[in-house]
Amino acid sequence: MELADLTRVRYQKRDRVAHVTLDRPECRNAMDLRMHEELACVWDDFEADDEVWLAVLTGAGDRAFSAGQDLKELADRIARGTNTPATFGSRGKPGWPRLTERFELAKPVIARVNGPAFGGGFELALACDVIVAADHATFALPEAKLGLMAGAGGVFRLTRQAPQRVALGHLITGRPMTAARAYELGLVNEVVPAEELDACVDAWVADILRCAPLSVRAIKQAAAAAATMPLEQAFRTRFRWEEQRMHSEDAEEGPRAFVEKRTPQWKAR
Repeated sequence: MELADLTRVRYQKRDRVAHVTLDRPECRNAMDLRMHEELACVWDDFEADDEVWLAVLTGAGDRAFSAGQDLKELADRIARGTNTPATFGSRGKPGWPRLTERFELAKPVIARVNGPAFGGGFELALACDVIVAADHATFALPEAKLGLMAGAGGVFRLTRQAPQRVALGHLITGRPMTAARAYELGLVNEVVPAEELDACVDAWVADILRCAPLSVRAIKQAAAAAATMPLEQAFRTRFRWEEQRMHSEDAEEGPRAFVEKRTPQWKAR
């Protein structure tokens, strides 16, 4: 698939930022197989483009970030006998690897949550590095109510990112949580009125872009990898992006700019 073929995702790049929009507002940005294929094409391009340093992911319109899996499409596949039972992950399915499984993606991704993020929509947000939510946003993993499983990482990420008992309670009931509650649990970085959402996201983008891109990637990679390591092992580990940052021009540019009292000119090399 080529970027020119996108029909369910809007993808724009400007000023070092990739803007990725789930674009099916008529069905609350539910993700069908075609959208997953398009998203894979977008994330491949984002990862490969050295001129783009971070991404903002959101949903079109003001009704939802994403309602998750397109259940009408799933029901149709079941009715036609073409559905293949599936468990965790997307390997072997359209759009693999999806964002939820791009474990080596070092560039940061901000989720701009402009409404309900349910099922796979919540899982997408949980896979992002920063979540900024409008105050009317809600989050839920309702798969258990449907005989399904939050197999795109929801079971794993929610129990790691929120207190285990609280996370399990939401997983086995499908109960939603408000944006305010998600913020209390540390799942969301910031909650603002809907009319302030864009300005808040822009502020996060600006703050990240003020930092050296290789430092940002090294921090993201090391923090993720070390989360399951003993501390002593983390200190001994050599991380790919930290090796690159350590020997980069930017590692010299930062201290030089500080001494010269000027804004650093990052090159990401």
